[in-house]
Amino acid sequence: MSAALPPGTAAPWQPAGTVYGVLLNFEHEHTLWRPRMLEAPYQAPPQAPVLYIKTANTWNPDGGQVTVPADAPGVEAGATLGLVRDAQGQWAAALLNDFSLPHDSYFRPPVKYRCRDGFLGTPAALRPLGSLAELATLSLSVHVNGELRQSVDLGRLRRDAATLWADVNDFMTLRPGDVLMLGCDVAADGGRPLLRPGDTVELSAPGFAPLRHHLSAEEARA
Repeated sequence: MSAALPPGTAAPWQPAGTVYGVLLNFEHEHTLWRPRMLEAPYQAPPQAPVLYIKTANTWNPDGGQVTVPADAPGVEAGATLGLVRDAQGQWAAALLNDFSLPHDSYFRPPVKYRCRDGFLGTPAALRPLGSLAELATLSLSVHVNGELRQSVDLGRLRRDAATLWADVNDFMTLRPGDVLMLGCDVAADGGRPLLRPGDTVELSAPGFAPLRHHLSAEEARA
């Protein structure tokens, strides 16, 4: 049973629906991996957004712990924003950390790399939006132990927030409460900030409260 919240403290936000991630939605990421898109079995770049799901066991509120498996070199940070639309059509955004284990598959990443317990850092609250156009000028910062390790420019999305939402809804219906993440950019080598036990990672963006998580080592099995 979880501990009771102090009087007057609001419960942290959690997704009310399904959380969808998207791959290859940054210009650099797409360019870097384009040669592999031309290989079998696909032999062409994807025409529609490439989606995956972050299951409910991954949700990890601000200030939580993320476990690094003993057989993994570390955990990658994935700074992103999630779009949320309510039943009244109002937009909001969530600052999210889409943690994953390093892997070498972009089209069909195995669930075990992305859906481990605690592998989606979620904020205490959403930020209401007047329109999705507000997001185009935002930059997300990733600090590890206080050091800036990555800046993510949302102006370099292949599909901006409004286009991505529309293109996904062309083939499936996003319901009120569902979360659609915009994607996670990569460094020049194709990787993302690698986190190890003992690290603290903080995401920040203008208008959003910082999102922090601490990395710990997996306990040895008896």
